[in-house]
Amino acid sequence: MKKCVLLLVFASTFFNCTEHKNSTLEVKRNPAVQKLNKKIDFKSKVPFYTFSNELKEQKKELDYNPILQRFKASRDKLSNDPYRPNYHYVNPEGNMNDPNGLCYWRGRWHLFYQAYPPEDPRQHWGHIVSKDLIHWKDLPLAIYPNPEEKCFSGQTLVEKDRVIAAYPGNNYGLIIAVSSDPLLLNWKKLEMKPVNATTGQPTKRPMGDACIWKEGEFYYVISGGKKGKGTKRMRTEQLHRSKNLVDWEINFVDNFREYDRYAMVGDDGSCPNFWPIGDRHMLLSFSHVTGGNYSLGDYDTNRQKFSETHYGQFNFGGVYEPGAVLAPSAAPDGNGSLNVIFNMAYAKPTEGWNQVMTLPRKLTLISENKIAIKPAGDIESLRTNHQKIRNLKIPANQEIVLEKIQGNSMEIKASIDVKDSQSFVLNVLRSSDKQEYTRITFFKNRGIRDYDRYDGWEYKKWIDAKYSLISIDNSRSSILSDVMPNPPETGPFHLPKGKLLELRIFIDKSVVEVFANDRQCVAVRVYPGLEESIGVSVRSQGSKSKIIALDAWQMKNIYEE
Repeated sequence: MKKCVLLLVFASTFFNCTEHKNSTLEVKRNPAVQKLNKKIDFKSKVPFYTFSNELKEQKKELDYNPILQRFKASRDKLSNDPYRPNYHYVNPEGNMNDPNGLCYWRGRWHLFYQAYPPEDPRQHWGHIVSKDLIHWKDLPLAIYPNPEEKCFSGQTLVEKDRVIAAYPGNNYGLIIAVSSDPLLLNWKKLEMKPVNATTGQPTKRPMGDACIWKEGEFYYVISGGKKGKGTKRMRTEQLHRSKNLVDWEINFVDNFREYDRYAMVGDDGSCPNFWPIGDRHMLLSFSHVTGGNYSLGDYDTNRQKFSETHYGQFNFGGVYEPGAVLAPSAAPDGNGSLNVIFNMAYAKPTEGWNQVMTLPRKLTLISENKIAIKPAGDIESLRTNHQKIRNLKIPANQEIVLEKIQGNSMEIKASIDVKDSQSFVLNVLRSSDKQEYTRITFFKNRGIRDYDRYDGWEYKKWIDAKYSLISIDNSRSSILSDVMPNPPETGPFHLPKGKLLELRIFIDKSVVEVFANDRQCVAVRVYPGLEESIGVSVRSQGSKSKIIALDAWQMKNIYEE
């Protein structure tokens, strides 16, 4: 009877492809189940292929690869889904979760992601490749589970002759895999020998999501998680080091963030990404309490400590709200900036798929504690069917429909003089009778004060030092009963006095992303139920405004040859 119970416990964990990775904690804590795990063969049921080490030969092999043929058939089958994006990446089959291991290798960008193949719906590392961060091509699955039960989230390090991936394997601990072929198709897992950093004795491997880098003669891996008990647990990032990727000192540093002055009770440091940006360092991560976030600070390489001086967020609603921006994967762009991609949750049941990736975003340090954020990659190559508006006066308190600007797969670029209006609204995906619409609202100087810009108590300075806000409200985006709207996503940014509001709005079937003045980005998922919900309108509240220039383009489908 006991054996049957154990097998049922294991089967429930093994086959639930939609579970979050933290749901396996009970399995880890149950000694009986751990003992059973050691007797289980975790070899994936997905067909495995080995590829040549020459690019020309690899391309030929990919032309006839059964996995890629299956991916193409699945894409064709799902292409008629009205909510499948045209130019945001969505995986070819099944569910998808965190992006992993974004890196640039031999002239191409590579992104991995948690994939759940239908014949074995455990986390594998899916794999895509792009020359411009926009036009992505599917590749076969890169990393399969075994000896670990599941491949969780991690990051990569590019060296001259190879790429190193670090990630936690469920029920097994930290795993290091390496690849050196042109398209990173062949991966080899290293046999590791972890020891306790204090005693030098063999020890359990770290279990949190991982990021890897090299400093001097050592490789370092940071793993995110929590410490403490009950309702008072706080995030912690532990640091581990090795000279050869095989012999590891575990918990060489217990708390990588020094003081961690910005954490909330319950935060965790999932999906850490640690990289230099400009002359500083940035630690990006995902909290299951407060969402995607980043910290700017200084990296003390002598003590291996990160001291934060500024904190910011990537999503602004509830973390488990439907359609939220989730975990990051980031990589240096070679010019002192970072490129980062996030996954986005779904807000409506969709058959055969669920999550999508955001557009890539470029983060650039513009002052000691400030970053710029704008679209990365060759997004302009997708533009077609240009429409434009120039010098359009918007009267106070009247909604103006922009008759020529329509679409559900488009980019809108607008320069707006908001003058003294209380708010400026731009509605997209609007039906003619306004049963459905997604509202984008700008609030000038309605946020908190930014003390980095404020000195003294002069009233005008006090007003100018306040942040402005950019907000997306999808509460009226759909009339469908199975769509779950978010509270408005509302992000702060500084709009200097006398400057125009500059918006770049990307609409892609079930995704809306808004970049404001290269200082902020907010994004939501939307699911209009009416085919006519493709309109655009504007409104200036309280006082008149003026659209100096508005350009709109229909966007090409990146999946069509």
